[in-house]
Amino acid sequence: MHLHTSRRWRAAAAGIAAFALVLVGCSPDDSFSYTPPEQVDQALPEDMTAQLQAAVEHAMVKTGSTGAIVGVWVPWSGTWVTGLGTQSVEDQTEVSTDMTFRIADTTRMMTCDVLYGLADEGEVALDASIAEYASGVPQLEEVTLLDLCNGSSGLASSEGTVRGMWLNTPAREWGPLELASFGIGKKQLEPGTAFRDSDSGYLLLGLALERITGKSASQLISEYVTEPLDLVGTSLPGPTAAPPAEGNSLAGNYLPKIEGGYDCTAPVDITTLSSSTGFTDSGAVSTIDDLGRYVQATASQALREGAEPDRFGSPLPVSEKSPSWYQAAGGAYLVGPLIGQRGWTPGYMSAAYSDPTTGFTVAVVLNNSTAGGSVPAYLAWELAAIASKAPAAEGQTAPEFGLPFTAEQYHQNIADLSICATPPAAE
Repeated sequence: MHLHTSRRWRAAAAGIAAFALVLVGCSPDDSFSYTPPEQVDQALPEDMTAQLQAAVEHAMVKTGSTGAIVGVWVPWSGTWVTGLGTQSVEDQTEVSTDMTFRIADTTRMMTCDVLYGLADEGEVALDASIAEYASGVPQLEEVTLLDLCNGSSGLASSEGTVRGMWLNTPAREWGPLELASFGIGKKQLEPGTAFRDSDSGYLLLGLALERITGKSASQLISEYVTEPLDLVGTSLPGPTAAPPAEGNSLAGNYLPKIEGGYDCTAPVDITTLSSSTGFTDSGAVSTIDDLGRYVQATASQALREGAEPDRFGSPLPVSEKSPSWYQAAGGAYLVGPLIGQRGWTPGYMSAAYSDPTTGFTVAVVLNNSTAGGSVPAYLAWELAAIASKAPAAEGQTAPEFGLPFTAEQYHQNIADLSICATPPAAE
């Protein structure tokens, strides 16, 4: 079956699937079936959820976050999905698990989903030059679309230059090439030789995908990602400034700078924002169940039906100093057996990872972006290390599954990155 046609069929069929993460999308002759490991339908043990909650609350204190939403799915043992804290210092509304939030750099994985989908359909070559599809960048002729997806374009990031503008003018609508230009203008490394965390690359990739298809990035992510996976709470919004979802968004905040650090007592609300600040790098929104469902499906490359090349088959070290188990490929990070993403966007820090073999999945969002993208990664890894030791439920067998790090390591790393000593006080 043509993959494009199969997607449309799956979009209709997937509507009955719950977050048991059993997604079955079939052609009339049942030529397609994605069935992840069955998820035990019970809560994780109380002593384990107490450890998980303590880890999230510790990160909330250290980052000045008033709220968090977290999901942990251990197929052989149980689940823990909860909202913690409140919307803000002033708004004491309790955080709930159905709230929508910005998923930051997990958007990169979705952008690569679209690229691979188009390539699998023969609409574009992975090794096509970005210069074919983006005007004004002839110096990038040696940079391929796959380089942009893999983070091996050599391009620098725009984030450090424009962060202040994002926070001060959240309603401003950015053009993708305009925003990417701040990174393009910096010194470029040799393409294809090393990983470099670059928002500019994913902005250019999104622009190229739009020009290849004549469709908007929002349409493409809907067609290639959210519809086939039945992610009803997930989208790449249009550029007009708005909350992540009308009526039920997790409030997003950042801390104002003061001499010697940040004012942790007075977070600034930035829930309403133009998604163009992130576009196809970090502009998408989702819910915790959708985010977990998405990262599990993408880690196992479910949308590609075994197509070649293997999206995560040739990873690059994240840096010369990073441990051997920390690599990058396909718009994602490979963390031991886990595949996923982490990052920040104004108002939010988030991370989501899944093991493609067992379906073990963690996802988390904190509602203050000031500490940056490392903290949500460390928190997700801490949660994963705790939950990886979950005992098998009755009638289940725990797989051989382990991680190359401990919860204590990343608990300490979060403490070392602390920007707040105590949680913001409620008025």
